[in-house]
Amino acid sequence: MRKPSLLAFFSASTSAVTSVLSLAAAMILAAGAAAPIAYAAGCASPSTFPAWLASFKKEAIAQGISPQVASEALDGLTYDPSVIAKDRGQAVFAQSFLQFSGRMVNSNRLSVGSSLLKKNAATFAAIQQKYGVPGPVLVGFWGLETDFGKVMGNMETLRSLATLAFDCRRPDEFREQLMAALKVIQRGDLTPAQMRGPWAGEVGQFQFVPKVYYQYAVDFDGDGTRNLISNTADALASAANYLDGLGWQPNQPWLEEVRVPDELPWDQADVTIKKPRAFWAQHGVTYPSGKPIPADNVQVGLHLPMGRNGPAFLTYPNFDVYLEWNKSLVYSTTAAYYATRLAGAPPLSQGNGPIETLSLPEMKELQQILMKRGFDVGKIDGVIGASTRDAVRAMQIKYGLPADGYPTPELLDRLRSG
Repeated sequence: MRKPSLLAFFSASTSAVTSVLSLAAAMILAAGAAAPIAYAAGCASPSTFPAWLASFKKEAIAQGISPQVASEALDGLTYDPSVIAKDRGQAVFAQSFLQFSGRMVNSNRLSVGSSLLKKNAATFAAIQQKYGVPGPVLVGFWGLETDFGKVMGNMETLRSLATLAFDCRRPDEFREQLMAALKVIQRGDLTPAQMRGPWAGEVGQFQFVPKVYYQYAVDFDGDGTRNLISNTADALASAANYLDGLGWQPNQPWLEEVRVPDELPWDQADVTIKKPRAFWAQHGVTYPSGKPIPADNVQVGLHLPMGRNGPAFLTYPNFDVYLEWNKSLVYSTTAAYYATRLAGAPPLSQGNGPIETLSLPEMKELQQILMKRGFDVGKIDGVIGASTRDAVRAMQIKYGLPADGYPTPELLDRLRSG
């Protein structure tokens, strides 16, 4: 999402290999658990859910939700143990950028995306004129989030949100989302029955959490409602409105593929480090064709999603907006690359040489060792986030390795041996 918390980017579901259910939401494979759940210590018994729901209903009315809307939306809701099973059973999606982008930016998605850009050319032009966001960017998110509106999920959104708001793991986060869902209903955008989606409560063709839906949904076709489920014009314009709200800069690039030489100040290559293009031009970074990049003061990051031997990109301020939509570098880089392809860029290079990767267990082991060495890598989850990259870079410098921030088997072996 896209969404302020992205539900920590770990709270969406995926469907089949060829179609994705709320990948932006999270890059997670939710386990379809059917076994009984062992409730965490401190969690209230599900038998108390009706009393909790009655209390929430009173709170919603006190905050301005009409008694009629509160009753229509909440009366009769029951606790859904399958939602908690999915929440507890989340497994980190551990594909590399090349694996994920190769699967998601396939010939079918490129063909369908290009066709939709042509079919809806007038709508995309009007949206870009108002919000500054080009069609390929919107179609990139659209394709990855819901396969262009074909896979939006079919669980009862209000039941899912109420269950997660009642649960002890993230109650405040989901109480806010449940309240926002009631506001969406009260505004007349959707009925309770229309609000269906994946298990974590996202809604619509771009999988907005209710808070984002309420804040950024627009009635682009002027029919009097903001329907992001069945109204494509509303959905596309609302996504553009959200990106605009996140800071999208009109008529500016977001991602450009480049080629890097064998030697660079690798410790300066990261999406969080901004340098003038002239800095990288002076160190021999070029476009894939060999054409020099401009030696100017435009601030960019040099992004190496798979280290110095893999693909390389210049990232612009608009790429930071991608990371606001979804914190995952793999997802955001894939979505941004997909948009460049729809805008006419050629297929990406596989890089400069063989790329050695770590398995998910090895990544967790590496994080555990780094944590024992005093580095704050956040949650031990195998995800290569900014804090893990910083720690990896520090240890690469210590061991005299190219400090590109990408963990390798060689680095793990060094860490194991002390």
